[in-house]
Amino acid sequence: MNLGVRAHDINKHSVEELVQEVKSKGLHAVQLALPKSFDYIGTELGTVTPGLAHYIGRTFRENNLQIAVLGCYINTVHPDLNVRRKEIERFKEYIRYAREFGCSVIGTETGTIIPGAGYTTENHKEEVLDMVVETIRELVAEAEKFGVVVGLEAALTHPIHSIETMKKVLDRIDSNNLQVIFDPVNLMKIDNYQNQEEIFSKAFEWFGEKIAIIHVKDFVIEDNSVKVVPIGKGLLNYDFVMKLIKDRKPHINFLMEDQIEPFIDESIAYLKEKYEQA
Repeated sequence: MNLGVRAHDINKHSVEELVQEVKSKGLHAVQLALPKSFDYIGTELGTVTPGLAHYIGRTFRENNLQIAVLGCYINTVHPDLNVRRKEIERFKEYIRYAREFGCSVIGTETGTIIPGAGYTTENHKEEVLDMVVETIRELVAEAEKFGVVVGLEAALTHPIHSIETMKKVLDRIDSNNLQVIFDPVNLMKIDNYQNQEEIFSKAFEWFGEKIAIIHVKDFVIEDNSVKVVPIGKGLLNYDFVMKLIKDRKPHINFLMEDQIEPFIDESIAYLKEKYEQA
């Protein structure tokens, strides 16, 4: 099983410390969001350089670890066009230097039309999805120039919040440089979690060939909402998920998300067991 972790779920302050901790757990890869893992790396344009990217990439490579995803999660529909433009240009900076990191996937969700407001039904309007398409199309065009991939992830409160909205965007942007970061829990809500097997099967039917990365976590229903819990402690049908993925996607990166100590080792053991049994 090609298992990794979201790097900022591991509390280490230097590249070398992070690499050693990931390696010590027998993991193979990370999703790396630079400002979230290293407080000396900001989000200002020009922060990422070939030198920084090569240093980080080399440190991972020398320890036989993969940076599977560069996390650059931006607000693709920010209502302030100046802010949105800065976000787009920051993502493009990651695209330009991804090869120095040894990474081919730069990941993002899609954001919100009302920053700071939490969930809003405005995000689910068709005109907002049009804005997503406009932004992602520009990023994909840049990714095509550099031979890398934009990894698009659904999130329940965002414009892309379901397999239906994901399919709409994929259908409108015809490029192999747009792929999917598939997070089953991000698709779950009160009125559909009992149909999770049908939803996941349909996702693989509709855009399975585009799924490049799997995020793994777990959930329960609490206070009438979805709450993330340690892997194996919730309602996600991992027997079904592993059977769905294992034969179709050999050696695909499974990246644990929202799994912190003291639960990481237990989560690793659980996932490996379920994968072997599939």
